[in-house]
Amino acid sequence: MNGTQKTTVYLYADDYRRLKGLGRGRGEKAATLVREAVAEYVARHAPARRPKSLGKFSSGRPDLGERAEDLLVGMGRPR
Repeated sequence: MNGTQKTTVYLYADDYRRLKGLGRGRGEKAATLVREAVAEYVARHAPARRPKSLGKFSSGRPDLGERAEDLLVGMGRPR
């Protein structure tokens, strides 16, 4: 389990019992199901990661945003 961090989570007894039952049915441990659930939750609720390069460079053209559509005309078409 490379890259994992140990933590303690307190669950309601009924939820834990149901979690263990789900795990038995899938042949998985409860910890595996908890990791899956946390990963799904984080993927759904965490803000999208922006590329590190975003905003790092300047075109030197102050009107680029206003003229973007005009400047992109013909892009992607064979010459």
